Amino acid sequence: MPQSRKPESVFPSAGDDVHSAKQVTESAQTSSPSYRLAYTDEAFLLRDELRPVRLQLELLKPDLIQDEHNIHSTVVIFGSSRIPEPTIATEKLNHAKANALLEPDNSALARKVRIAERVLVNSRFYDESRKLSRLITTETENDSRCELVVITGGGPGLMEAANRGAEDAGGKSIGLNIVLPSEQHPNPYITPEFCFQFHYFAIRKMHFLKRAKALVACPGGFGTLDELFETLTLIQTRKIKPVPVLLLGSEYWRRVINFDMLVDEGMIDEADLSLFKFVDSAEEAWKIIHEYWDL
Repeated sequence: MPQSRKPESVFPSAGDDVHSAKQVTESAQTSSPSYRLAYTDEAFLLRDELRPVRLQLELLKPDLIQDEHNIHSTVVIFGSSRIPEPTIATEKLNHAKANALLEPDNSALARKVRIAERVLVNSRFYDESRKLSRLITTETENDSRCELVVITGGGPGLMEAANRGAEDAGGKSIGLNIVLPSEQHPNPYITPEFCFQFHYFAIRKMHFLKRAKALVACPGGFGTLDELFETLTLIQTRKIKPVPVLLLGSEYWRRVINFDMLVDEGMIDEADLSLFKFVDSAEEAWKIIHEYWDL
């Protein structure tokens, strides 16, 4: 049976009219900004009054592209942009030690050594994030029931590791970058056609969760904490359906957040502790996701 084709519209497309609009004779009238087609007028689209339209565009663009590529289920991997792979972390520690030796009484340099030592310890999560992404991609890419696509914030560090793991497995992955005051480049392991850039944090966070079947939070800072707590809040308040929320690195997370204290102070219920689980390896995380969704 021949495939059904979308019927041709009797109306010219937006692209057709962009081409036609360029064919007009130049004059004072056609050179005026008011004459430009609204959807090609960048200055118009950037007006404050057009913020609702820009919000809608940021919602629609990644949504439509993922739908066109049949991406319906994702695993979100969050984590610090400041944790490199172990070899680089070792180099940075050696550099910090060398600087400290030049000024033994400099407390600031001594502190940088201590921080570099912790970064090296935490760099094991680069390998775990990469391994987890590789596992997810390898195990589900050819599964007709549910293909899980890894999605990250698109930056360096532990996000890079997750995108890299998917590439190791020969699969695709998504990166949701955001424009920041300091220059940010997408990491080189994101599948190019799924490398998105956002202006609005709120819309970006919506895309993280819209197709999520699980969320894995590796050690991270303000951004990771923000994304983790937003997810837990949405599950707690039943604004989204429950999904596995896994905190990779139990020692780190228990030190950073005293969940039991929140219960003791009456700020959350005992039952809220069941909204997440601590894990310490890629294999442990994948086992929970696999069993939860019966993959």
